[in-house]
Amino acid sequence: MRQLTNIIRLSFRDYSHEWRMSGCFIFALASVLAPMMILFGLKFGIVNTMVNELVENPSNREIRPIGSGRYSEQWIEDYRHRSDIQFIIPKTRALAATIQLNSDSSSRILSTELLATDIGDPLMLAMERLPTDYHQMILSQSAAKKLKVNRGDKIDASLARQFQGKRERIHLTIEIIDIAHASVTSRNVAFVNLDLLIATEQFKDGRAVPELGWSGNVEAGVARTFPSFRLFARSIYDVENIVSELEKQGVRVKANVGEIETVQSIDYNLSVIFWIIACVGAAGFAFSLGASLWANVDRKGRDLSVLRLIGFRSTVIILFPVLQSCYTAVMGWLTAVLVYLGFELLINRFLAPRLNIQGNLCYLLAEHFFWALALTIVTAIFASILGGLRASGIEPSDGLRDL
Repeated sequence: MRQLTNIIRLSFRDYSHEWRMSGCFIFALASVLAPMMILFGLKFGIVNTMVNELVENPSNREIRPIGSGRYSEQWIEDYRHRSDIQFIIPKTRALAATIQLNSDSSSRILSTELLATDIGDPLMLAMERLPTDYHQMILSQSAAKKLKVNRGDKIDASLARQFQGKRERIHLTIEIIDIAHASVTSRNVAFVNLDLLIATEQFKDGRAVPELGWSGNVEAGVARTFPSFRLFARSIYDVENIVSELEKQGVRVKANVGEIETVQSIDYNLSVIFWIIACVGAAGFAFSLGASLWANVDRKGRDLSVLRLIGFRSTVIILFPVLQSCYTAVMGWLTAVLVYLGFELLINRFLAPRLNIQGNLCYLLAEHFFWALALTIVTAIFASILGGLRASGIEPSDGLRDL
């Protein structure tokens, strides 16, 4: 243990004594490592900015069925419990999912599309409340402007049908509990509880809705199916697999697979370029450092042989160049980090605004810096193995000859 403590002290004293040569090693490492960190920061920043733009827009994770199908409640429920799906809810027929809205502040009657919503709906994450019964809805901004209503207002909703040779129209008073942001949709849409959407279809199909007192035919024991659904993947990286699985079931769907594949392709290609440059740079620095340490051991052969002569073991002598390479790795990494942080500030402050990029164009996470340190130390240790083996081969007699 005492020999280990002494070799650490002696290697550091020698390293600091020859500060000019040590400084050259440090700046040589920083000149290789800093550009790689800047390159990786640009790659990480650009790709993550593109991914965040895709993720923050829920429509990029939406998978929209084409045409009409027959989806049972059990089918919907099975998909709802999948880990790669964030949200799924049934849709009724387009003709049945419309309602006429009228407000006291507007003279027009607005035909509005109905969409069911529930907890977890990506389009409704900013909403403080969601519809929980037949008498609540969230209006799109477009519909709210045309009806001249605000949150908390009550409006008249009506449905019409032809039933048993008679034309019927029913009215329902509904509270506007919130107004959706314009980015959610530009259409005239009312987000409602699923029960109201189903009740609307039942009424237009001539079936009774006892909960609302709407008369009609009573159908008991008939399994409910839905012609469509709204589905959002958990991540943009889950979209392709879900689309592929649905198409195997014969479900025709539409999704932004092309944009997602473009981002993934950019990420992959930039990663390949980065690792090629990183490997070439690391190999070049490793050979350079290894050769320098070998020459340094030869130059200090007499000093190292004296250490052997006074009792230092070969295994301890090996640590002399290894420790000095680790000093170079740590100091070179620290210098490279400081250089990187300076360029990161310049790039994000002056270049990103000119490219109209929202957010940071170049940045790294804390874990990236520690990974860079670990890889640098490992590379330095491997580079110092040759010097260490050369040092371990020095015999005590070599020191006696020079005395």
